[in-house]
Amino acid sequence: MSDTETVDDATPRKLVTDTRLDALGLHDSIVSGLNTRGFTHATPIQAETLPLALAGVDIAGQAHTGTGKTAAFLLATLDRLIRQAPEPSEHAPSGAAQPRALILAPTRELADQIYQDALPLAADTGLKCVVCYGGTGYDTQREAIAAGVDILIGTPGRLIDYYKQKIYTLKAIEVAVLDEADRMFDLGFIDDIRYMLRKMPPPGRRQNLLFSATLSHRVLELAYEHMNDPKLVRTDTETVNIGAIEQKLYHVSKDDKLALLIGVLRRIGDGRTLIFINTKRMAERIQDTLIANGFNAATLSGDVAQNKRLRLLEEFKTGQLPIMVATDVAARGLHIPDVSHVINFDLPQDAQDYVHRIGRTARAGNTGQAISFACEEYVYSLPDIEAYIEHKIDAEMPTEDAFVRDYTRAPQRKRKPRSGGNNRRRGGNGNRRSPGGR
Repeated sequence: MSDTETVDDATPRKLVTDTRLDALGLHDSIVSGLNTRGFTHATPIQAETLPLALAGVDIAGQAHTGTGKTAAFLLATLDRLIRQAPEPSEHAPSGAAQPRALILAPTRELADQIYQDALPLAADTGLKCVVCYGGTGYDTQREAIAAGVDILIGTPGRLIDYYKQKIYTLKAIEVAVLDEADRMFDLGFIDDIRYMLRKMPPPGRRQNLLFSATLSHRVLELAYEHMNDPKLVRTDTETVNIGAIEQKLYHVSKDDKLALLIGVLRRIGDGRTLIFINTKRMAERIQDTLIANGFNAATLSGDVAQNKRLRLLEEFKTGQLPIMVATDVAARGLHIPDVSHVINFDLPQDAQDYVHRIGRTARAGNTGQAISFACEEYVYSLPDIEAYIEHKIDAEMPTEDAFVRDYTRAPQRKRKPRSGGNNRRRGGNGNRRSPGGR
């Protein structure tokens, strides 16, 4: 492999280890899938977790998106299911599907990404993978599960919905995977997770794999509660190659940020640009302003219908949509290649989020540029960010010609009044149209 060849869409070759994947004792049919994907060497999290997982050990691993953790738990899951004869449950509801592995993800996009990664790896194994999440394909997903599934991937709300309808049972689960466990807490899904884990065979009769960006007290409490003496694996490897990112910061007043943003976008011209905002309402205002000034832009928000979200992501990935405005939660876990510019319209309030944001550019050996605006509201985050990345960001006061003062103001959106408390929807309440993920 060349210096810039990748192990997956987000992991540059130089961030892999000397451990060869085909030397770990994986089943031949899985090695065939690895060859199809061009995987040869393990990333640090794979090198540490796979030998343990292949030996049947439960794992609680600390790893960020893009470290190769998805392939780690997929390879371990596939290998176990191939080598171990299925044991159908005698207590399953009549006609219910009996998946052997369940992979839980906090968001629709992450669930779909796991599914897309699983397909080529499982292609030669004879194992069937199905994904389900809220917001789209309700009947199609239900029928796919009912037709039989080995590895079921999905978000908590939609999974519980189908479970309560007895479309499938959890009695035959041999492997349970919880991805981005910290986000499950953040998004309020943890009660749903505990509910599903309790419906499975006891921890000693299944393998449990948990991955999280942080192994906080609450995540470890969950691990020890529902896993069988898990081995803790921590990796400090961030896949963000800071040195390949040109970082620049402008000190600018809050009222002047839109004028500066339009000036910056006109200067950078072509390329795929991701703009991060701290609030959904401001993201919508920026999208409307950019469109009013001739830019092709869209907002990635949890309120956008799932079919539209998928279409926008595809258009952004292919370059049809050159500018995407997003919040941290909406963009979490997404693999978006070839982003040339990241603009922090708002500085994030968490230093780690800064690294995650700018890491969307300069992937797979490419270079990129990260431009941040520090206004009076968010400038207080700057010292923590610079301490975290261990260097000062090149900062300057923008000159007057950097601003576009005469930009077209977009009309303010008319907002519908909030509905009463009785109409609020919650994931996992059994409602067949529950979104199931965010």
